[in-house]
Amino acid sequence: MPLSQMTQSQSLLPEFDQEMANTRKAIERAPEGRFDWKPHPRSNTLGWLVGFLAVIPAWTKTTLEDDSLDLMPGGKPLPPMHGPVKTTREVLDLFDRNVVEARRILAAASDETMAQDWALLMNGREVLRQPRAVVMRQSVLNHMIHHRGQLTVYLRLCDAPVPAIYGPSADEQSWG
Repeated sequence: MPLSQMTQSQSLLPEFDQEMANTRKAIERAPEGRFDWKPHPRSNTLGWLVGFLAVIPAWTKTTLEDDSLDLMPGGKPLPPMHGPVKTTREVLDLFDRNVVEARRILAAASDETMAQDWALLMNGREVLRQPRAVVMRQSVLNHMIHHRGQLTVYLRLCDAPVPAIYGPSADEQSWG
């Protein structure tokens, strides 16, 4: 179908699928015995990072089905979207469930929905307002890509193989 005939969600789905597949490849490489490891005292642990990557796709539901998200309702931070992760399998299962649900919601989103504003709040105060299509790209996909990049650095520092993402890596000579 020509791009001019696609809905916004239809045009975003191939990118969504590619980025989710690439993120899954990176999560698969996370060495289980190193989930408590972090590269610097101010950094998060490897386990936190892969757990966070597993929940980012779930932001699709909030972005496309809710009008806003308050990160500090009543002045208290939201609880984490996941508890401590113990195994790579557990993280992959969470990631896979979130990706399936996110893809379903994204595929069903109309252009009208994608054009509606969505707001990010902190204790009731608006800190960001953008069309949902922009939030999907910047705060869901690009945010996940950013943290996946962090994960590839963690993998290298843990001497775990880094997957090919957009081209070959030192450990994988295929083109992703």
